[in-house]
Amino acid sequence: MVSFSAVAKRYPGGQEALTDVSFSLQAGELAFLIGRSGAGKSTLLKLIPAIERPTSGSVIVGGQNVGALKRGAIPYLRRNIGLVFQDQKLLYDRSVYENVMLPLTFSSHAPREAARRARAAIDKVGLAGREKANPIELSGGEQQRVAIARAVVNRPSLLIADEPTANLDADSAARVLDIFVAFRQVGVTVLIATHDLSLVERYAGKILRLEQGRIA
Repeated sequence: MVSFSAVAKRYPGGQEALTDVSFSLQAGELAFLIGRSGAGKSTLLKLIPAIERPTSGSVIVGGQNVGALKRGAIPYLRRNIGLVFQDQKLLYDRSVYENVMLPLTFSSHAPREAARRARAAIDKVGLAGREKANPIELSGGEQQRVAIARAVVNRPSLLIADEPTANLDADSAARVLDIFVAFRQVGVTVLIATHDLSLVERYAGKILRLEQGRIA
């Protein structure tokens, strides 16, 4: 599903965020990318949906060489990837339902099917009955669950999350990670970046430790 081979990422000015990174994830696998702030976790995750491109080496996602994709092919790649960011990137002038519907706006689904998928995703993350709420009315953990629902509404085969529990209390963080694990159990490949090893140890998943841009 995902394969990195000798990947390096350098930014203008010579900053090297990643050096000789190699690893692979199989379909349906759960993996945690751990490391301190500044270790390169966010950069690594951004290479998967082609938000960033590798300076050298290869990033293969679903059989496609992401670094070689033309710009017009990137939206098709991302249709199969669910992205969850630390800051959630929710729209606070829209309801929970409208936020979750956003990825389906540009899809080929009929309106009724799109609505069914959105409600199913909201229910999956435990927010049934909150569809009309504004995200500002929700707790931090609930907002993160809205972000997860939006990420999976297209039923992606790959789900990646960048520090999804960083701003949550322990109970909310555990509930959010339980949701990710539930998606893994139905065949979704899940990669989660976190610095919280105590949470990771609760789950049976692959651990990728990143130190100063290298896999340790």
